[in-house]
Amino acid sequence: MSEHSVNANSTIPDGAEREWVLHVDMDQFLAAVEILRRPELAGLPVIVGGRGDPTERAVVSTASYEAREYGVRSGMALRIAARKCPDAVFLPVDHPVYEEASAAVMDTLRSFPGAVVEVLGWDEAFVGIRTDDPERTAREIQAAVLERTRLHCSIGIGDTKVRAKNATDFGKPRGTFRLTRENWMEVMGERPVTALWGIGSRTSARLGDHGIRTVRELAAADDAMLGAEFGPTIGPHIGRLGRGEGSSVVDDTPWVARAHGRETTYQENLTERAEIHDGIRVLAAQVVEDLRAEGRACVRVHLKVRFAPFFTVNRSRKLAEPTFDAETIAQTAIMLFDKLEDDRPVRLLGVRGEMEPPEGGYAPPRTVGRRGSP
Repeated sequence: MSEHSVNANSTIPDGAEREWVLHVDMDQFLAAVEILRRPELAGLPVIVGGRGDPTERAVVSTASYEAREYGVRSGMALRIAARKCPDAVFLPVDHPVYEEASAAVMDTLRSFPGAVVEVLGWDEAFVGIRTDDPERTAREIQAAVLERTRLHCSIGIGDTKVRAKNATDFGKPRGTFRLTRENWMEVMGERPVTALWGIGSRTSARLGDHGIRTVRELAAADDAMLGAEFGPTIGPHIGRLGRGEGSSVVDDTPWVARAHGRETTYQENLTERAEIHDGIRVLAAQVVEDLRAEGRACVRVHLKVRFAPFFTVNRSRKLAEPTFDAETIAQTAIMLFDKLEDDRPVRLLGVRGEMEPPEGGYAPPRTVGRRGSP
C-alpha cells in the first residue's frame, strides 16, 4: 500500500513544489466510448442505459452533453429520457468495452512519476502528486489520457479530496479548476448545499429545516445541532463538508469486495408468490457463482425488493454458519420476503451475499490516516 497526503495547512506560495490532490473525471465516459466506436454519432444526443430500449424498465447510465441539454441525467428512467429527448440515440450498456477503456485510463494515470492513484470507478480517480504547478500537471495528464485513449477528461485540483472533487464540476468539460482553503468560500459559499460532494436531496431537506441552505450557512453551523440531527459522527462530518475539509490521503490499496449481489428489474411485474420465489432462487444461484470466484463464503444474506410503482425495502439476516449453498441463501432471502407480508406487485428483486473477511481482515478505510485541515 502506498499513500499520498496533502499538507493542507501549508502556506507554501504558488510556484513552490508541494503535494496536491487531483480528481480526474472522464467526460461523458460511456457515451464518449460509444462515439469512438460510432463516429457518426458525434454531436448527436446519445443515451446509454439498460439494453438500449427506452420502452423497457431501465435507467440512464450516461448521457452525452447534447442529451443533457434536454434535461436527461444519469439515473433517470429511460422512458422519461425518451420523452425529454425523443430524437436521442439509445444504446445498450457494454461492460467489457468500458472496462477496457477504464483500464487504459488508469494505467495512464499510474504512468506519471510519483503519482498515487485511488480508483473511484470506471471513469474517475484521485491522483496524489507532488508538483510546483498543478494546472500544468493536470494539462499533462489530460494530454496523456487523450493520446492513449482518445477520450477527454476534466480535472479538479485541491488540497483535500473534498475540494478536488467539487472543483471538477467547475472544469467540465475538458478543463481544470482549483479549490483550496484560500478560495473555497469565495467560490462555494453561496451555492446550495446540494452542490457539495456527499450531500443529496434528503440531507439538504433536513438541513433546510434548520435554515441551512447554502454552503456558507453549513460551514458556520453548530456541530452540536448537526450531531443532534444526523448523529454524533455524521453530523460533524456534514459540517466539515461545508468547509471543504476532509481526508487528504490518496491511497492506492486495491479495493476488496465485502459482498456480491445480483438484481433484476422485471419488464412485467411479478404478482405470484411462486414466481417471486423462483426469481430469488435464480439470483441466489448467480450470487453463489460470484462468491465461489471470490473464494469466500456467505455469512449474511441481504434482500432488496422494489414494489410497484417504486417503493423499495431492504432486509438482511445473518446465517448460522458460512455457506456456498445456493438453496440456503435462497431460502433465507425467501423467508425475508415472506415476512414482509406484502402482496403488492414486485418490479425488482435483489439478493446480496455478504462474505467472510479475507485472511488478515480488510484494509483500513481509505479515509483513515492523517487528515488535511481547512
